[in-house]
Amino acid sequence: MGPPSRSGFYVSRAVALLLAGLAAALLLALAVLASLYGRCARVQPSELRDRGAPAAAPSVPGKQEPASQPGPTPEPDAAATPPTWRPPGPWDQLRLPPWLVPLHYELELWPRLRPDGLSASALRFTGRVNITVRCTAATARLLLHSLFLDCERAEVHGPLSPDAGDATAGRLSVVETWFAADMQYLVLELGEALQPGSLYELQLSFSGPVSQDTREGLFLNLYTDQGERRALLASQMEPTFARNVFPCFDEPALKATFNITIIHHPRYVALSNMPKLSQSEKEDVNGSKWTVTTFHTTPPMPTYLAAFVVCDYGHISRIERGKQIRIWARKDAIAEGNADFALNITGPIFSFLEDLFNISYPLPKTDIIALPTFDNRAMENWGLLIFDESLLLLQPNDKLTEKKIVISFTVSHEIGHQWFGNLVTMNWWNNIWLNEGFASYFEFGIINHFNPKFPRNEIFFFNILHGALREDHALVSRAVSVNVESFTETNEINELFDLFTYNKGASLARMLSSFLSEKIFIRALKSYLETFSYANAEQDDLWRHFQMAIDDQSKILLPATVKSIMDSWTHQSGFPVITLNVSTGVMKQEPFYLGKVENQTLLTHNDTWIIPVLWIKNGTTQSLVWLDKSSKVFPEMQISDSDHDWVILNLNMTGYYRVNYDELGWKKLNQQLEKDPKAIPVIHRLQLVDDAFSLSKNDYIEIETALDLTKYLAEEDEIIVWHAVLMNLVTRDLVSDGNNYELYPLLKKYLLKRLISIWNTYSTMIRENVTALQEDYLALILLEKVFGTACWLGLEDCLQLSRELFRNWMNHPENEIPNPIKNVILCYGIALGNDKEWDFLLKIYNNNTKEEERIQLAYAMSCSKDPWILNRYMDYAITVSPFAFNETNVIEAIAEASEVGRYVAKDFLINNWQAVSKRYGTQSLVTLLYVIGRTISTDSQILELQQFCSNMLEEHQRLTVQAKLQTIRNENLKGKERSARIAAWLRKNT
Repeated sequence: MGPPSRSGFYVSRAVALLLAGLAAALLLALAVLASLYGRCARVQPSELRDRGAPAAAPSVPGKQEPASQPGPTPEPDAAATPPTWRPPGPWDQLRLPPWLVPLHYELELWPRLRPDGLSASALRFTGRVNITVRCTAATARLLLHSLFLDCERAEVHGPLSPDAGDATAGRLSVVETWFAADMQYLVLELGEALQPGSLYELQLSFSGPVSQDTREGLFLNLYTDQGERRALLASQMEPTFARNVFPCFDEPALKATFNITIIHHPRYVALSNMPKLSQSEKEDVNGSKWTVTTFHTTPPMPTYLAAFVVCDYGHISRIERGKQIRIWARKDAIAEGNADFALNITGPIFSFLEDLFNISYPLPKTDIIALPTFDNRAMENWGLLIFDESLLLLQPNDKLTEKKIVISFTVSHEIGHQWFGNLVTMNWWNNIWLNEGFASYFEFGIINHFNPKFPRNEIFFFNILHGALREDHALVSRAVSVNVESFTETNEINELFDLFTYNKGASLARMLSSFLSEKIFIRALKSYLETFSYANAEQDDLWRHFQMAIDDQSKILLPATVKSIMDSWTHQSGFPVITLNVSTGVMKQEPFYLGKVENQTLLTHNDTWIIPVLWIKNGTTQSLVWLDKSSKVFPEMQISDSDHDWVILNLNMTGYYRVNYDELGWKKLNQQLEKDPKAIPVIHRLQLVDDAFSLSKNDYIEIETALDLTKYLAEEDEIIVWHAVLMNLVTRDLVSDGNNYELYPLLKKYLLKRLISIWNTYSTMIRENVTALQEDYLALILLEKVFGTACWLGLEDCLQLSRELFRNWMNHPENEIPNPIKNVILCYGIALGNDKEWDFLLKIYNNNTKEEERIQLAYAMSCSKDPWILNRYMDYAITVSPFAFNETNVIEAIAEASEVGRYVAKDFLINNWQAVSKRYGTQSLVTLLYVIGRTISTDSQILELQQFCSNMLEEHQRLTVQAKLQTIRNENLKGKERSARIAAWLRKNT
């Protein structure tokens, strides 16, 4: 380690005056000075603010600490490097030059957080890092990542002797240091070049801000525990935030070992990736005592997995296969047993994955910590997993929610990363799906191992596949695996953490497993993980190990190499629609477009996919076939109009595509549904509904073909199939549009006749045995749509049940409304009630401190059908109590809730738009206009809204609104045509 970190630069006032007086010797003096001390250009505070640095310290209860001075007041920066134009160079590139390879970090961090309050000094940290690097190409210019950090000392030592370390190493002259802001580099210009093959040590001292507004780098959480206001610090480095905490080589392939030391207040505990090695005491210049906690050396890992927490938390622990697992949380939460569930499932999940891959978890411990605020996410840091507490802690009243399964999925995902991401890391962010896609896929393998009765295919469809298919299409520019050359800015890396990386990546992993077999799939992954342990891999490395597994057996035959097959899915956007003509056996593929007719002319999609087609005939699984060209004949799939055969492609929906049939194919499936729906497995009844409505919406088939598939629904008792039907027929636009007076009574008559059976099943359960829902994950997440539709259709039993449950809760608050239908009951309790019910809900809102519940209550209060109550509500939110309802835009909620609400909100906005703009911001007016204009279908309606908002908006906003309203009108006109066809079909079939 170098000298202790100090503030300021190492140039005294005397030296500065001497330099000023001796102009002739200036260059020589600077050269001598640079040879002794490396100097780091500072980024001005104003420059930091422009780039989104953390804001000033918040005001919190507690004693305010005087600003601590870690060292003497620094002298003025007499010779600071002024901003200057730089010629094009490696600092303009997103990727680091390959000249240096980091081998080891000696990192010390000293956050000044104290338990007796926050001050400006408490929201900064100092640190020092010694980085051992190997030089691979001669260079006198060193680049490493640094952002928002003030660098106070920079030295370079070497060449290092492998045996003697840096004891005999010389010091190289650091002539100049400067900051390349665009690509977030710290640049060190040396007086001589580093030599290839030699080892060197970079010694840097620095300070930086603790983030308060974002969970990036080293950040602050404020929370209440044991009746006191408290604070903690935690880190989030992925993908590119390690550079916010210490200067480093912040790329995933540049793995190194870490020795980490954290200096912290004695009342706090410090956690990092590895177990504690030692503790000692340190005294600062003010005489305050601090604890120095040092941790064991990590395995080689990328900077994005380095993790730190400084907190006053409690924990519970257990031993799994000789290794300690600890769950850390607020002391109140630990005492209430909220962490027990997470602790009980963590060890068995580790053991399951160790056995599955035959690779032991390499670290000696695992800490998992629940943060009060972590933006509803989790992070897989090696040895120190960090969760938003909503995804880790299970409260006693969470029994009738999906919380237990959500926690299980999230914990499984992050533990899966200990192999996919931590042990084997993608070479660069363009293949982040190798981390996230496989961790997402194995969530389901883990959950199904411990819950074998779970409907795994249906849950995968709902949680993963449906969302990907809904958003993906041929005109999307985003493939799962992206070319490195496509990236030009750091913020583009953050955009990769999306539905395509997680959901589509997991779906492709599942498809690969389905056509290889689970046995070969796992064998190949074992080989891949063993080969690249503690190293990095490309997508092609993965395909090579799958090919090796295929070549090592003779049972599974593929039409092409694994690479050729899978590259056709990962390197192009969208997915195919395959259409089977059952009369001829001809199967063809084409790209899926959103709106087939109008969009096919926009882009020629020449590529095809190599498609695995698993299929069933009359309920019996058939041999796998491949569609590896645009069209192919499969005689075994032919059926005739006279027989009773039927065919379904895409067994268990393991393929990432949609399926269409010719008229006869759909007819045969519809006949089977009406004759004996249970002969078709649940996943395929779901598939038929989902594919048919999606294809009809986008002009691949007629809407009547999709509607024909709903005739059998009186016999359907699976809630996930009902959910798919209702999501397609009872849309938000339909519910909020009072002009659908023709469609509504037809739909009501048609659906209620078929809905009554499943309604009776679940309403009886709600009334008589609500605890039976605890183990029905799909019901917990899907029941709300069924109940909401029944009440919207005017089913008297649903309305009566809403009144009963709401009034029972009003009179006996301990009788809580069952969570799966709470939104529906609250809304209809208000809609069917008067000001008594509304005032009761307002009182509950004002006494509630949980943000999630306050949002739920605020939206429920917008369900009233009484204009005077709604006007009072808006006035209350805008003028009477402007500090309430900060979680919800009340005007928008009311406009969204009902047609009555839309008219009332519009009238209120006319008279109060300035107050609304001040309360929620000008952009809220734009959003409100979109909501109010949701049902427009004529030019006169657009003109009316334009006149309505002419005084409210700036010119550029008016133009944006006009364009958006035109789009809404066009979509509504198309929707009206669709609704008219649905109404005509309902007349014939009701």
